Amino acid sequence: MNISLPSRYEDLDEAYKGRLIPNESLLTMVNQAQKAMRINGGIRFLPIYGESGAGKTSAAMEISTHIPSVRTFALERDEIEGKDTLIARIRREHDLYKSKILVAIVDQYEENVAGKEKIPTQFVEYLSLLDRGEFRRIPIIFIWLTTNREFQQSLVQATSRNKRILINGEFSILGPSKDEWPKIIEETFSFHNSENSLADFGIIESDIINISFDCTTLGSAIENISNKLGENLDDVQNFSEYQVIIMWPVADALRSQRILQFSKPREGYKLNWDWWYRELNSEEKNQLPLRELNRTRLYFDIRIVPIRVADLHKLCGDLENENAKYGKSYIGRFQKTHLYQVVSNSWDSYDYTPLKERESKRAEEARTWYATVTDKPVALGRRIARIFRDSGIEATHEVTLNSSYSSVRADIFIKRPDIPKNKVIIELKAFASENTMPSTIKDAIRITLRRHAQFAGFIQRQ
Repeated sequence: MNISLPSRYEDLDEAYKGRLIPNESLLTMVNQAQKAMRINGGIRFLPIYGESGAGKTSAAMEISTHIPSVRTFALERDEIEGKDTLIARIRREHDLYKSKILVAIVDQYEENVAGKEKIPTQFVEYLSLLDRGEFRRIPIIFIWLTTNREFQQSLVQATSRNKRILINGEFSILGPSKDEWPKIIEETFSFHNSENSLADFGIIESDIINISFDCTTLGSAIENISNKLGENLDDVQNFSEYQVIIMWPVADALRSQRILQFSKPREGYKLNWDWWYRELNSEEKNQLPLRELNRTRLYFDIRIVPIRVADLHKLCGDLENENAKYGKSYIGRFQKTHLYQVVSNSWDSYDYTPLKERESKRAEEARTWYATVTDKPVALGRRIARIFRDSGIEATHEVTLNSSYSSVRADIFIKRPDIPKNKVIIELKAFASENTMPSTIKDAIRITLRRHAQFAGFIQRQ
């Protein structure tokens, strides 16, 4: 999979740019300049300083997103260097956007040319000429972005003979505060990578905070996280031979929806780390070995899959009788469940439809039945293992698996020959409906993650 984490404005997806956080100070300054130009006429000039990666380009180019009466555009090299080409560009933009304030942006041009000491005087002279004649009534603001504080001051000094055009001589862009960085970085990554999260590639929120600690700008933090991503890719692909599935019977639409929040249904019910993490309280976030638990999630490809009790009811009567009979038609219905599609490794070819629980006599009967068996998880697991066998899948119940670090007990153990993750550990969560609460689901996932982290040797058994 190709992954992307853009650190520069130019590399962002066009659809994402409009989501960028506005720089309120810059917008205020532009609004004030608009009013002044409407009253007094003439153009305006604003040199802006900011470190590389502070978000100067993002803030300037997206002014038009937050002030609809503005048209922003970046000036090309020949338009910066030549008066005639600059005038031609302004006329063209004005003809196209007559009703809008024009904001022309010079983005760190001075960094790539020789003789930059001559640039401020030359460019400001162009602006002074534009401030007269036909252009006096064309409302236009010129913004020059620079990473050099001294160059900013040289631009300011060049306006000494025409101070009226200068909006502010010491304006700086610092970018968003550090406490906003994790959310911004996560959102940027998710948008550019099909809604996957950084945690899917081994980088969790605490990693972002630690990496950002020594960075002075958001852009530099993103670049360092990109480097970390490259280091993690090989580790993330080192999958276990096991897959772990948390199987959760649900008796109504409310319980179903609660389980779905903790998973990514369209991706075969992969555990949604971000949702689970948000459910943790501050003490849990501080005390849990989150990096190791996330590694466990990836290593075992942990899924949390709901199954309607209506799809189990007629198959799970007389649980104490290991030879109880049931109709083949009920097996066929079971084989259409999302759980079966995941376990049988046929999810990728499955025509996905959302899981829905409709009110019906069948659903009500199943709900009443399920309330009588939640205290019989072993018998229920034994019967479900048999149902899988009757569906053509090798399954056993109550199997203890050992590693050199620890052991885990699978409520149902599946073998899938010729599949990369050829062993499936199913943990059956037979919770009564009233106990299927977000906090219960969160804790059950935590227990599963910790148990398998110990099994893999990622954390020591206590």
